[in-house]
Amino acid sequence: MVRMIEIKSPDEIDKMVECGRITRRVLDELGAAVRPGLSTLELDEMAESIIRAEGAEPAFKGYFGYPATICASINCEVVHGIPRRDKILREGDILSIDVGVRKLGFHGDAARTFPIGRISPEARRLMDACRASLEAGVAQAVANNRVEDISRAIQSVAEKAGFSVVREWVGHGVGRNLHEDPQIPNFVTGKKGPVLEPGMTLAIEPMVNEGTYKTEILEDRWTVVTVDRKLSAHFEDSILVTKNGPKVLT
Repeated sequence: MVRMIEIKSPDEIDKMVECGRITRRVLDELGAAVRPGLSTLELDEMAESIIRAEGAEPAFKGYFGYPATICASINCEVVHGIPRRDKILREGDILSIDVGVRKLGFHGDAARTFPIGRISPEARRLMDACRASLEAGVAQAVANNRVEDISRAIQSVAEKAGFSVVREWVGHGVGRNLHEDPQIPNFVTGKKGPVLEPGMTLAIEPMVNEGTYKTEILEDRWTVVTVDRKLSAHFEDSILVTKNGPKVLT
């Protein structure tokens, strides 16, 4: 069965813009709050409070049974780290926060990696490379390009910096559903993927590792970690494909 990629109407795009604004606000406020000694559960509670004050809902909470508002992944944790009271941020950590927002029947989805106090030069270089790979991928999200153009740009930037891109977890369409077609790998698969059209909304999210790209899932059945336990960074934005280039919604 062929699955169609949804093209958003102007009214639906307005709703996506609102979801993106709230998602960005959450990340901005959590980024300003992170510090050594803070628990990831405190950040989760803060995120939920902001989202609900905006008349929105946490999109992750309850999604396939996920128990929290944000994913809070520290150091070798790639994604889906569950916030906990005893998960305390320490000087030198890097923390990836992924958050989803649902409002007006649509979704926003974004992630950032934050330094906790002073971090190592290699951790800073990893974060910078991951952010640059996201920017390169977003720049390729233009009408008449293919999904593979996004993937190639992300992989090229990350690997030129000496890092690896995660294979098992990929970007995706976003809109009425948190995860929609098309899938957006962060590496070249050999398949060009669909042609991009104005009105498509995509969540582009490179996850870049210090060492191997291989990952595994911990016993909590959620937290994804690097197999070699080296650092990982994660940046994500929800974007709109337009006639005049990509528009970042988050």
